[in-house]
Amino acid sequence: MSERPPRPTRAGYGFWTTATTRWADMDGFGHMNNARYFELIDTAIDLHLQEAIGGAVDTLDQIGLFAEVACRYFAEVGYPRPIDLGVAVDHVGRTSISYRVGFFQGDADAAAAEGRAVMVYVDNTDPARPPTPLPAVVRAAVEALRR
Repeated sequence: MSERPPRPTRAGYGFWTTATTRWADMDGFGHMNNARYFELIDTAIDLHLQEAIGGAVDTLDQIGLFAEVACRYFAEVGYPRPIDLGVAVDHVGRTSISYRVGFFQGDADAAAAEGRAVMVYVDNTDPARPPTPLPAVVRAAVEALRR
């Protein structure tokens, strides 16, 4: 039997932003809906890139598309309460980036959840959208978050 990796802690992330749970985020069991977790993973990554490159990432000729996204859940996220979202980068390749996004509520040092996402960069000027090397400005921004 394999052991589950330990819960991530705040120290494992380099960029922070905050969101607040909404009534509409909750399902009939009082849990935050899975779709909202994935929305927040996308939002936290996008906010980091916008801040780091000084503008919207969709203005670049090369854009990142999610090739994979997943989430591990450790504790419930409550309503109505702020969620601290931490972003870290595990891997920077030629055309892709592997991210982690931690979900924290209150003063807890251990994550309530952790999302993982792989973003592949494509040429947005070509209708076929073939993979393309990371733009230099994006590479510099994500290298700063490598953990």
